[in-house]
Amino acid sequence: MAQHTSPAVAASGRWTDTDGIRYPSGDTHAWTPGTNQILCGVPLSRARLDRFPHVPWSDALYLAELGEHGVVPCRRCTAATRSDRPRWTRKNPRP
Repeated sequence: MAQHTSPAVAASGRWTDTDGIRYPSGDTHAWTPGTNQILCGVPLSRARLDRFPHVPWSDALYLAELGEHGVVPCRRCTAATRSDRPRWTRKNPRP
């Protein structure tokens, strides 16, 4: 069973900074390490996305705001990681 950790990044492209560290570029998705799918439900192997376990999802959103390296975050993954409002729950279920 997968552990619930903060999501990392899976992306369609990559770029390398001057220190030799890989960073995501292109279409980026939130990915929980230890699983084979991104948060919007697409399998990593089928989508051919590179994994970046050392880059947290919040850093990918920051890189997208800068707009320098062409990072485009997935709208579904962004919605799945929002914590400012609670997830939907049924208040009064029928018997």
